[in-house]
Amino acid sequence: MTDDATTADAIRGTAQGTAPVPLSVLDLVTVGAGTTATDALRNSVALARLAERRGYLRHWIAEHHSMPGIASSSPAVILSHLAAHTERIRLGSGGVMLPNHAPLVIAEQFGTLEALAPGRVDLGLGRAPGTDGATAAALRRTDRLNEGADDFPQQLVELTRFLDDAFPDGHPYARIHSVPGPVQGPAGRPPIWLLGSSGFSAQLAGMLGLPFAFAHHFSAQNTVPALDLYRSSFRPSEVLSEPYALIGVAALAAEDEAEAHRQVMTGALSMVRLRTGRPGLVPTPEEAEAYAFSEMERDFVDGWLTNIVYGTPDAVRDGLDDLQKRTGADELMITANAHTAAVRLHSYELIADAYGLPGAAPVA
Repeated sequence: MTDDATTADAIRGTAQGTAPVPLSVLDLVTVGAGTTATDALRNSVALARLAERRGYLRHWIAEHHSMPGIASSSPAVILSHLAAHTERIRLGSGGVMLPNHAPLVIAEQFGTLEALAPGRVDLGLGRAPGTDGATAAALRRTDRLNEGADDFPQQLVELTRFLDDAFPDGHPYARIHSVPGPVQGPAGRPPIWLLGSSGFSAQLAGMLGLPFAFAHHFSAQNTVPALDLYRSSFRPSEVLSEPYALIGVAALAAEDEAEAHRQVMTGALSMVRLRTGRPGLVPTPEEAEAYAFSEMERDFVDGWLTNIVYGTPDAVRDGLDDLQKRTGADELMITANAHTAAVRLHSYELIADAYGLPGAAPVA
């Protein structure tokens, strides 16, 4: 089976500069201490514009809930705003948590996004709640949380049929049309990606011939097994004739290693607080430096830092190259852990410079 060239090209992309594979951006719309969600959303626009200028392939927004340090609870709304402020970069969800929503609602939201930014929208789907159990129950209006995850394949089929306007005759939803959508005339639709941090979505993506995105940035020990499972399970489809897998990578570049470490420690402290039931705004570097980590917390931080590529631009480039070689990833999607937007934006610039990506600012 051969894939649809237009859809496959939208998925595969092209590496820029000396990067071994396309580079992309995963945006958590971080809210740092002393800033607001309004600031974070403005910074997201600035990041999308930078990413577009520097040749990053995609800018994805990740759905999270009830986390004070993150303002990305509504990816479709944010993506609509980013579409109005960019022209070429692909925009998508990394991802929308399918069990949190009715498939028709997602089809309508992303059909609308596709109409606003034709040919630029990706629909990444996850099966986790993107939050704690109590918040997931509030989102879904049920305490039967396992039911949503177990029904993920069925929900995926339903969503795909809404996007394609393709329910068979006699189906209860056959007369329901997702709009904007095919019922209004010929139009493209967002490619579907499956996201995961374990083997379930990897195997499902392979069986369906869909692209796969793995959350290496918080599940590094499962990366290679999941990608191997995806590739061994892959069956050619109308979407892809060969597997295509990206991995999310936490990376931060600064002028020197000490400053990079100082900045990533803000994310480390934020994660410690989240894991111990004390989520809050992302702390400042000064707060992270002054914090007295317990022995258990220090062990957690040491392990967490091993999954982050940070340091000078050359060191980050070498680390990303090594990670790509070890995993065989077809694309690297970079997320930056730091309190300050200026630090995150500068990191993406430095990484782009290290790879010779286009759009560099002229030297004064």
